[in-house]
Amino acid sequence: MENYQTVIIGGGAAGICAAISKARTGESVVICEKMPQLGKKILATGNGRCNLLNDNLSEVFYNAAARQLVKSVFSQFGKSEIIHFFKDLGLEIYSQDGRVFPITNQAASVLKVLEMELKRLSVPVEYDFYCSGLSFSKNNILVFSRGGKTINSRKLVITGGGKSYPVLGSDGSMYDIARQFGHTIIEPIPSAVPLVVKDNLCHFLQGQRISAATASIIDGKKSAVVKGELLFTKYGLSGTCILDISEEISIAVNRHHKKDVFVAVDMVPFMDREQLKKQLIKRQKAATSPDEILAGILPNKLSFALRDLFDKGDVDAVVAVLKERLFKVTGTKSWNEAEFTAGGIEVNEVNSATLESKLHKGVYFAGEVLDVDGRRGGYNLSWAWASGFVAGKTL
Repeated sequence: MENYQTVIIGGGAAGICAAISKARTGESVVICEKMPQLGKKILATGNGRCNLLNDNLSEVFYNAAARQLVKSVFSQFGKSEIIHFFKDLGLEIYSQDGRVFPITNQAASVLKVLEMELKRLSVPVEYDFYCSGLSFSKNNILVFSRGGKTINSRKLVITGGGKSYPVLGSDGSMYDIARQFGHTIIEPIPSAVPLVVKDNLCHFLQGQRISAATASIIDGKKSAVVKGELLFTKYGLSGTCILDISEEISIAVNRHHKKDVFVAVDMVPFMDREQLKKQLIKRQKAATSPDEILAGILPNKLSFALRDLFDKGDVDAVVAVLKERLFKVTGTKSWNEAEFTAGGIEVNEVNSATLESKLHKGVYFAGEVLDVDGRRGGYNLSWAWASGFVAGKTL
């Protein structure tokens, strides 16, 4: 049996930061990682560029239940501390539209400087260590692996991640471990995820991308409008403006099993209804072919897809469809296509200042394993860095 003062379960962004933070206090620490390498999920972030954080880092960009916890953590390790942390490791960064990236535009650069710091601090890593259970005594915690290995420690930091991208190591296994010593798990559901919509328009336009504005409508209540790219697919809808509204839709469909869920799509967000109507009437008077009536406004394929509407000559009906086409949502894509996890360990069961479990002394949580879900744009990685560092620094 090996002995360490602290064991970190999970070698992702939060786990690595926790290990660095802990090792800098002089305590012995080990990372137990189920995969054969560290940080596989880091390498996939930001389409391989690694969106480190956002210039506008605030708790308001996280799920409501988590905001007080996020605020407390960011007050200790926020934007300036995260930037200083990485610059001190030798990583040069830059900001683009509020999103912060490594100057190399390579997530591998981020992982490399983190691994270099772990090496400098002589932090050992137990690879292929799949935690199967814990055992508690008065002053010690035993961590067991499926392979039969046991590690003894005084403190434990659980950073095992959520359930998104399970092939990269996040399979939700740490939820079961947390349940074993009394923690409540808010049902995890996919977030920042494409939506399943059974609609002939999606099927006809599959592969077509447009600039659009979207909003969710759940039980008749419409959300704030989000602009971005919309991608029509054979299964439904994707693209940035869909991913950005998907969390509350996923919660409604997957957690609460609601049926009255829609996406309202404005396919012409750069024109108001009156402008669009005048343009269509002008083209109609010029005897423009229905196949060409949207030329220069939307991709040509849209004219073909909506030809039946144009054939009827009802301009108001066409404008209504183009400005607010409703798509009924029947589901979401799976964990393999979700960027984040909404749900996890109940945040009220951890100390907001230290991230220590209120139910068991010496156990800490950080990262996506908690019910903390931020918007796209570097917010979830920011939470991982910050919560990991705060959970690790406690002596």
